[in-house]
Order: sequence, then C-alpha cells, then structure tokens
Amino acid sequence: MPPTNDAVPPVTSERAEKPGNRPYHHGDLRSALLASAEHTLREKGTGALSLRELARDIGVSHAAPGRHFKDKQALLDALALTGYDRMAQVLEAADDPALPLRPRLTALAQAYLGFALDNAALLELMYARKHEPDTSEQMAAALDRTIGSLERAVAAAQQRGEMVDGDPEHLTLVVGSALQGLASFAANGSIPPDAAMDTVAELVRHLLDGLRPR
Repeated sequence: MPPTNDAVPPVTSERAEKPGNRPYHHGDLRSALLASAEHTLREKGTGALSLRELARDIGVSHAAPGRHFKDKQALLDALALTGYDRMAQVLEAADDPALPLRPRLTALAQAYLGFALDNAALLELMYARKHEPDTSEQMAAALDRTIGSLERAVAAAQQRGEMVDGDPEHLTLVVGSALQGLASFAANGSIPPDAAMDTVAELVRHLLDGLRPR
C-alpha cells in the first residue's frame, strides 16, 4: 500500500543525529574552540587536548570541530599560530629601531620574557616543530614576525659595528637561548617572575659585553 501523507520521514537533521541534541552550529566556533583549547593547554597540557572534549566543553556536537580542524595536529598548529600572532604584537609594540642597541635589545627582551611568563605552555607548543605541511608557510611567516624581529635587531647592530661579525641567526639563537633559559627558571619557580624581569637588563649587559667587538 503506498505511504500516506502521515508517514514520518527518516530523521536526517544534523542536530537530531548528535548525542544529547547538542547544537552543530556556534556563533564563532573556531574562536571558541581555540579559546577552550588554550585554557586546557594552560591547565592540563597538550596531552589533555581532544577535539571531542573541546566540543563537549563548549556545548556543540562532537562532529562540529571537524568543520575547522581535521585533526588534533591541525588544532595545535592553529593554536600555535595564534600564539605567534600575539607575541608578534607584543614585540612590535616594544621595538624601536631608532634606539641604540642596548635599550632596544633590553626592551625586546623584556617584552619577550613577559610573553613567555604569561604563556609558558603556549610558547612550548609554538616551538614544537611538528606541523602539518599546509601550515609550513604560515609558521615560517610567524617566525619571521617574532624571532625575525630580534634577528633584524642583531643584524642592524652588526652593521653599526655594535656587535661582532657572524651569522645573525646564530647570534640571535645565543640571545634567545639566554632569554628562554631565564623564562624557564621563572616558569618552574626557580626564580620569582618579578626577579626574572629585573634581571633582563643585567642579562643584556653581560651578553653585549661578551659580543662586543675587540
């Protein structure tokens, strides 16, 4: 017998297919996922991050995050890129190419250390080098905006005769290692954060005295 008009069609709506009738859509799902992911990263570390758990935390279906992140690594890359963007803004606001080397480098170092102290877990993720191939160019550009700003300050100092000759990238690594070491000591409680910030000027002085041409 042919179906009547009262026959109920199969339920196919995305909302009905989701456990607990959680909504599939969100006002700004990508931003909400990244914000929730950063909170989890700060509180529990990278191992606790899960697209399914993040979806549950913000109240959407477990399939919804797939619209923006194909897997956990894609989420981590996006989170790292947001960190680089924020760090670039901090460094760009602190940098003044017109300053002599010592105050310029001190300002950059203090800005970097401040970011590192406020975002220890995020910074560790940013420096992890496992990235999806399709984000490699974005990561390279992000590094140029951040670490590149310090490298350009080093190269400019070399041109003015304020720093020894050599590969600017290598010298930047020397400076960055000292700063990151200070940040790590502060992050693990070996040095109080305020004391670490107070040490920056002295650290820069020792670095420049050691790197000054002789």
